[in-house]
Amino acid sequence: MNWNQLYGIRSYLKSSLWVVPFIAIPVEFAVAWMLRAVNARLGWNFLGFSATGSQAMLGALITATMGFVVFTFASLLLAIQVASGQLTPRIIATTLLQDKVVSYAAALFVFTFLFSVSAVGRIDPKVDQLAVFVAACLGVACVATVLFLIDYAAKLLRPITILARVGRRGIDVIQSVYPEMNDGLDPKEAWRDSIDPPVRTILHQGASQIVLAVNVAALMTLAERSNGVIEFVPQVGDFAAIDEPLFNLRGGAASLDDQALRANVAFGPERTMEQDPTFAYRIVVDLALKALSPAINDPTTAVLAIDQLHRLLRVVGMRRLRTDGILDKSGRLRVIVPTPNWADFVHLAFTEIRYCGSNNVQIVRRMRAMIENLMQTLPRHRQPVLQQQLAALDREMEKHFDMAEDLMLARIPDSQGLGGRSGERR
Repeated sequence: MNWNQLYGIRSYLKSSLWVVPFIAIPVEFAVAWMLRAVNARLGWNFLGFSATGSQAMLGALITATMGFVVFTFASLLLAIQVASGQLTPRIIATTLLQDKVVSYAAALFVFTFLFSVSAVGRIDPKVDQLAVFVAACLGVACVATVLFLIDYAAKLLRPITILARVGRRGIDVIQSVYPEMNDGLDPKEAWRDSIDPPVRTILHQGASQIVLAVNVAALMTLAERSNGVIEFVPQVGDFAAIDEPLFNLRGGAASLDDQALRANVAFGPERTMEQDPTFAYRIVVDLALKALSPAINDPTTAVLAIDQLHRLLRVVGMRRLRTDGILDKSGRLRVIVPTPNWADFVHLAFTEIRYCGSNNVQIVRRMRAMIENLMQTLPRHRQPVLQQQLAALDREMEKHFDMAEDLMLARIPDSQGLGGRSGERR
């Protein structure tokens, strides 16, 4: 099985809620068999359940747990609809469908349902006391889980919860793509001045989809074995249409098999965060833009989104952003894989929010506070792009604030948006 097929299977299982509840089915069969064996050997009768009472309790558990399963997935579908309409559809696959709490809760309900069915079917004429006791304990656990889920679901859809989750995952991706801390300056791409034109180009075949991930290690191995250079043309997150260039091959790499190269690229219908460090920014920016839309008009939520962008920019600004070219141990260029640079991250974090929110005093104050803080805390070579954003913010503000007092207030940085210091001294 190829790497891209394994990647697709792993991604599918990771984002599928049915996997853990399905695993609970064989686990229930094994646990029920073990408990029957233990009860038969020890002959426990310490609880004194009668056949009538056991059947009544287990019947109630069967009905209740089936209702709990329906409640769980109905709540999830409602959450998906609300999140898609009020937040952004891009959080469905990255957060809601990968939520382990909902998945494990559903697994508990399925396990309890099957265990109760198994236990009630063996009450004739002797009661399996141990199985009935375990079923009763599972019933209590299910009730407690439902109460917890109600509270959990209510908090799950809060914008701050979604934003914090996306921010945490974004930081993990940034640290995996850029593992080294910044030591002064990002490496220069000196190889660009001496690189030869490609000998052969491999075009994308199959469905037109988005590039999800690339097996860089495998491409490196192929390039070293062939003594050539493999250039992966699109960036992770790009849409690749049929017959668009996928690989440019140089030197000995021109003899490599097309399928061997294509097998190291994973495609899908929508972007994921696994190798795409800018996708977390995209989700947070989308949440901010939705909050700033006239239909919703919730600038405070947009400020919360800017908080996460501030967090993400600080992390990526402190990392050593690698060049597109990857060298082997001898220092020879082997693989070229495009990755975002510092300007890409900054433009993505600021441009759209500035355009849509520059007429709101909360947004401009919070953006100014973010820019000034990043300029003070990040390495010096990160500052020019930030200074450009600060100048653009000033020009946008002058278009919207006609009164001198409002313009003066909007130029005061405030990490709370509007709620911190106004600049006046008592």
